[in-house]
Order: sequence, then C-alpha cells, then structure tokens
Amino acid sequence: MAEASLAAIFRRLIAAHGPITLQQYMGESNARYYAGKDPLGSGGDFITAPEISQMFGELIGLWLTDIWMGAGSPAPVHYVELGPGRGTLARDALRAMKRQGLEPAVHFVEGSPALRALQGEAVPGARWHDDMDSLPTDAPLLIVGNEFLDALPVRQLVKTPQGWRERMVDWQDDDAGNGRFVPVAGDKPMDAAIPEDLRDSPEQTLIETCPGAAAVTGEISRRLAQQGGAALLIDYGYAQVQTGSTLQALKDHAKVDPFALPGEADLTCLVDFATAAQVALTGGARHLGTVTQGAFLRALGIDMRAAQLAGIAPQQASAILAARDRLVDEGQMGTLFKVMGLAGPAWPGGAGF
Repeated sequence: MAEASLAAIFRRLIAAHGPITLQQYMGESNARYYAGKDPLGSGGDFITAPEISQMFGELIGLWLTDIWMGAGSPAPVHYVELGPGRGTLARDALRAMKRQGLEPAVHFVEGSPALRALQGEAVPGARWHDDMDSLPTDAPLLIVGNEFLDALPVRQLVKTPQGWRERMVDWQDDDAGNGRFVPVAGDKPMDAAIPEDLRDSPEQTLIETCPGAAAVTGEISRRLAQQGGAALLIDYGYAQVQTGSTLQALKDHAKVDPFALPGEADLTCLVDFATAAQVALTGGARHLGTVTQGAFLRALGIDMRAAQLAGIAPQQASAILAARDRLVDEGQMGTLFKVMGLAGPAWPGGAGF
C-alpha cells in the first residue's frame, strides 16, 4: 500500500481536531522530508558549505585541532557532528586533523537512513546516534553542527486584537473547491509566554522561538561543562534578537510556499544565536563568540588556502576562488551565516572569535 501523503494526513487531522501548531507542521514535514532522500547537491534541493569546497571542512578541522592542542591534547577525544549530511564536512575535517596528529573517534547524530548510508561511505568507522543522549561520556567532545539548528521546528506567537496567540496551521477551501494550508491565530491566550518587555508590542508583531534549538544548545553546553571540549554551531541566523517570521521552504534550489508541499520541501528558520548564547552560558559552557562566517573563515586563513589550492591545480583556479567567494562574500554566505563557538570552562579560546 502506498504511503499517504503528509498533506492528506494533515488534512484529516485538522478536519478531526482543528488547526495544528506550526511546530507540529514543521517538525513532521521535515521528518518526512529527510527520512527517505538525499536533499543535497545539484540533484537535490539545496547545497551546504561543505559541498561547495573542501576548504570549509578543512578549516573546521584545523580549528578543532588548534583548540584541542591548546587544551593539552587530551586523549581519548570524540568528534561529534550533528546532522552531517553526506559526511563531506567530517571527511574533510578529519583529514585535516589527522595531518596534525588528531584522530578522534567519530560519532554522527543522524536519523535519516538514506543519509546514514552516504555518511558510512564517506567516513568508514563512524558510529551513529538518534540523539545526543547516547553520546559517550568518558572524554572531551569536539562538536560541529552545520545547518542543523535551522531545520528544528519553531513556535510562532503573534499579537492579535485579543492578545497574544500561537500561530497554527489550518486547511482552507476556496469557492472553486481548491484548498490550501494557511497560517491562522489560535484561540488560546499565550500572553504568559511572552517576555514582559514585548507584551505591549503592536498588533501583528510575531515572535519566533525554537524549543529544539534551545534543548540542543543546552545539552551541548552541559556536555562541555562536564566533559570538556569545544563546539562550533554554524547556520544562517541573527546575532541580535529580532521579531517577525523567518520560515522559508526550499525545493529544487528555489524558494516555495512553506505551506504548499508539506514533507516535500525543506523547511527552515533563521537561528536566534543571541538566545542560543544565553542558553549555553546557563548550561555552564563558555561562549567564545558569535561572528559572521566570512570573518571566521578569513581569520582561519581561507584566502591563503584558496591560493595554495589554485597553485596546485591552476586549471581549477577560477572555480576554487569562486567557491571561496561564495563562502565568505557579504552578498553570498559570508554575512547571513554565523558561527558560534563554545568551549568547556577549562578549555582555551579559539581562533576567529
């Protein structure tokens, strides 16, 4: 029997029980989306930084190696990647680490069977985890999360004439008999969930929160506080708290209506790095800083590495420099993407912050 479309499941659920939360809509949509496909690359829906150039993963690996050496080169140590895609970042980072004498055990937090298969080909010997709970507790952790937090489901709260309400998803039929999913305000008061300084905001003000991102950041910081280690969380987001919806959907490398294709498009939201930093500090980790991806990669020497690679393969020089520009330029990924560094209390600071 063919699997029912997620749109059909949502329609039945809404018909029986009323509108569903945006958090449920986004969470189930992305779970269905990632479960059975490789969404990356030219044949997928989007391309991430590690797929653009080997320089990205190499520099991440060298950053982790540098901070590990500054901490006294403890052994054993574990490399942990959250949502490692095809394993490209890990493969490049681990290669750079090995050249400097760092060979950690490798752990991937990944739920997609399709992606696990690709990761196993890229990094033989990796161990997989459904979540962070089963990660080892016996040694420091070197944690990387690249475009992981942005796919975690958000809650949205909107100011209505009746007060604050949670944003829900409903099904709406038009006069021609065609229907679509639409965002609507729920009927339950949510004023108590709003920070006091925002409760008197004008009507239509929208606040976005991500419980999943807070939980992941909190767990990372607790692990670093207890076990030692460092973490890099890299994603597109904002460094200062802001209001407004950032929900978007990507399919075939183009933006589409987030409510048009549940389970068939990648749903993401900008990451609130200001709140993530506060969560990390509460959990006991050190916040090394939050900087733009362009500034971070340039501080780590991407210009020098690009020149080196172009010299080795002059026939590829233009492609190498174009990839460098895509990663660091303000009009491309350089400013929109941020890098947040965290470390255990006894670990040193890291380059680039």
